[in-house]
Amino acid sequence: MSSTALLLWAKGPGFAFAAAVFLFGVTLRVVEMLWLRRRPDRSVARGSGALQGLRTVVSRFLPAPGLVARSPVVHVGGMVFHLGLFAVVFLYGPHIAAIRGMTGLDWPGLPTGAIDGATVLTIAAMIVLLIARSKDPVRRLLTTGADHLAWTATLLPLLTGFLLVNRVALPFETLLAVHLLSVELLLVLFPFTTLMHAVTFAFARYYAGAIAGRKGAHS
Repeated sequence: MSSTALLLWAKGPGFAFAAAVFLFGVTLRVVEMLWLRRRPDRSVARGSGALQGLRTVVSRFLPAPGLVARSPVVHVGGMVFHLGLFAVVFLYGPHIAAIRGMTGLDWPGLPTGAIDGATVLTIAAMIVLLIARSKDPVRRLLTTGADHLAWTATLLPLLTGFLLVNRVALPFETLLAVHLLSVELLLVLFPFTTLMHAVTFAFARYYAGAIAGRKGAHS
């Protein structure tokens, strides 16, 4: 298959299939999660579960006091990774244009140089975090093949996007096709791997905070 044919397939049927799997999978996972029921709490409420739940969703974006000092690589690296990934996905001009074409939403982006820097930092943070995980006996034991698959699926769009923007190694059409295919792989895997935490984290935080808040405790 020529690079032009591959690009046309990636931009057409390939993307349509990946988007359909992504939307169906995410919707299914969220519905399954909301469908789960727990026994009604008949104890006397000592605080606002809803308020504490919302507060927990926001407060957990920052690590608890003392955690950074105990595990600086994990927490600093994690923040660099998540902030960098957010910038690359949502603040890069062509990505914003693609989202605008699909949803009509629009917002200002960052210069290409800033996105390049964010991409390098994000990839570096991923590698550092992977090494730290491999050296920690407990986290190494807990790591599965699915975790490595999610890590690889996240890395590939970053790496191929960086090569595409900087015109490295391959012709533009080939690089663009490979980049789109890597994004589509990510979309297909997203609902069925730990990548889904990008959606479920808010539900989990709210649930934990609401339980604590009803009991009058802080989470």
